[in-house]
Amino acid sequence: MERHSRSALLALIAALALAACGGGGGGSSSESRPETASVVAAAPTGPAATGNTATDGVNWFNFRRQQLGLRVLTRTAAADAAAQGHSEYEKLNDVITHEQDPDAPGFTGVDVRDRLVAAGYQLVTRYAYGEVLSATGDPSGFNAAEDLIGAIYHRFVIFDPIFEQVGGGAATVPRGATYFSANFVTQRLDSGLGKGRYVVYPFDNQQGVQRNFFSDHEVPDPVPSRDEVGYPVSIHADITSTVEVQSFTIRPRGGGQLQVRLLQSTADPLTPSSAAAIIPLEPLRPTTVYDVQFSGAVDGVPVSRNWSFTTQ
Repeated sequence: MERHSRSALLALIAALALAACGGGGGGSSSESRPETASVVAAAPTGPAATGNTATDGVNWFNFRRQQLGLRVLTRTAAADAAAQGHSEYEKLNDVITHEQDPDAPGFTGVDVRDRLVAAGYQLVTRYAYGEVLSATGDPSGFNAAEDLIGAIYHRFVIFDPIFEQVGGGAATVPRGATYFSANFVTQRLDSGLGKGRYVVYPFDNQQGVQRNFFSDHEVPDPVPSRDEVGYPVSIHADITSTVEVQSFTIRPRGGGQLQVRLLQSTADPLTPSSAAAIIPLEPLRPTTVYDVQFSGAVDGVPVSRNWSFTTQ
């Protein structure tokens, strides 16, 4: 089953651009995506399914954020309306896109900001917003959210600590794709973890972590030379922060260091300065403990961190 997704993140201070990242889409074939039952089995303390794609997707994002120690996002009517309107636009035009055509059916606003404002969201002078989108033949909100977390450019948006609110929407083409949209918003730029603080994903001692990711289905492609690669590992600080990498490695317990592609803002314009990631160039082994080491700095504060996780 082919699926597609896109992400975008834009932060503004007094209406001036602070950072722009994401801008890519991701997805993978059905072989890479766990069915809902296996997603839930890997996270048995997760939310109960409601059968509503948007609600389940938002709840899954919040579940994962809470596991990382991040704020649980408040769902707001205006952000919901903006996301739902965009999903309906994509359904009517059978397209996945961040920008709407004013002449196309279902038009609600050219970009994310326009759609939020049109839906009644009151943006103030210091704010940030982001958007992630997916299109798949599977209507499961849990699977849509987990897939978006697996796609690294989307994860940079979803796990930014600064966000406070979220909106979700979904619309399904009869016998076709389900278009899932999520908008992330904050009215403050001092609402995150704070200077020098960060989270990592997969988090320490996480169980049932996916083994692979199909890089060719994320656009732009984070690993242009390969398709099936290992599951991304990442570090996330506030959008106003800076993450510097000195060393970022992963190895199976008792084994050698894996070959990886490092994503950092100094070499990859789609990686925000507030985050970094490594992507193993080969799929991870099943039911294996992996040890991760990161050293560098967050906002100039030295960081040295070791943690581990176990694959499905």
